[in-house]
Amino acid sequence: GIPVQRPYYCRRLHPEPELAVVLGRRTRGVSRDDAMRYVAGYALCLDMTARDAQDTCKARGLPWTLAKSFDTSCPVSDFVPKEHVADPHRLRLWLKVNGQLWQEGDTADMLFSVPELISYISEIITLHEGDVILTGTPPGVAAVEEHDELEAGIHGLVSMRFTVVQQRLGA
Repeated sequence: GIPVQRPYYCRRLHPEPELAVVLGRRTRGVSRDDAMRYVAGYALCLDMTARDAQDTCKARGLPWTLAKSFDTSCPVSDFVPKEHVADPHRLRLWLKVNGQLWQEGDTADMLFSVPELISYISEIITLHEGDVILTGTPPGVAAVEEHDELEAGIHGLVSMRFTVVQQRLGA
């Protein structure tokens, strides 16, 4: 696949495997009880975070754009229809770096359930078909280096693989 770029201004790039919830239709102000009716399916996202940039932005009260929105900052796996997922709160996410397991966790341990997230977000923002909500990452986040091989997955559903490359200034 396309390599994941560590931005030229970043020295601490952290990969965060996350369950992505894909909305199937317009959603506004939905209750927790009805929220799952709006889900089309799921995917795996690798939320790449330029942690040093994030720390600087947080300290200065600035948006996290430099930390979270650079090129290749959020690879998304193939789409998994909701019919293929019996319970989104019983999925196992994992991340290997250079073949070693760095992160593994169960979506049952998420701070907020999928219906809670959809309900809360839809109170503030109108969600549309195809919108994606990331749900958080298991413990064990650490920095990756140039040439590291990343492999992430949702056990039994989907996986993806990337190499980290260093973006050069002006490139």
